[in-house]
Amino acid sequence: MAGGVCFQTNVHTVSQTSPSPGISLIHNFPHEAEISSVSSTDSSNGPSNYSRNVQAAFGPLNDVHIPTRLMENFLEIASDNTKKDIETCGVLGAIICQALQEEEMFAILHGQSLFPIGWIHTHPSQTCFMSSIDLHTQYSYQVMVPEAIGIVMAPTDTSRAYGIFRLSDGGKKILKDCPEKGFHLHKEPVDGSPLYGDCSNVYINSCLRLEIFDLR
Repeated sequence: MAGGVCFQTNVHTVSQTSPSPGISLIHNFPHEAEISSVSSTDSSNGPSNYSRNVQAAFGPLNDVHIPTRLMENFLEIASDNTKKDIETCGVLGAIICQALQEEEMFAILHGQSLFPIGWIHTHPSQTCFMSSIDLHTQYSYQVMVPEAIGIVMAPTDTSRAYGIFRLSDGGKKILKDCPEKGFHLHKEPVDGSPLYGDCSNVYINSCLRLEIFDLR
């Protein structure tokens, strides 16, 4: 889903309001891309919680490529909030082949000719999973782009440092008809599939441009 052209890059500051200056992190990458698949085992640092035989529940999707340092850089930016047990959330934009300051974020995406391909957020003191609120947020992205991903960073979870998730087809039907807000339980899809699962079509690509705008 992301372009495969290498960029010569640097680091610069983006002017914005307090409490912290917006940072645009851009990196130099080699001309030869290194691409590796993110399996459910990689993302969980252990056995997947979801059986491989339920992958059909997620339907055919295009591949999604993410920059090598995306998750590492995001954790660095979120570190102060993480220490205070505060979640940090970001929107992922990509070239295609419920958050604070929504208008500013989508203005940046539009200005860069990018599509919202998902989101990334931290669980400072929780385990790596998608809460009911997370599932509703993920649904809003998958309605726009079927390939949209939700990345959960859980720095204190010793069994699973991060997860790259997507709602199943059955999960989307459940979330579409769910009127509740806040933390609540969801029923399981009638086809027996999980509400959500690890993405099987995500690749880490060393040749992609990464730019982070901090809007805090």
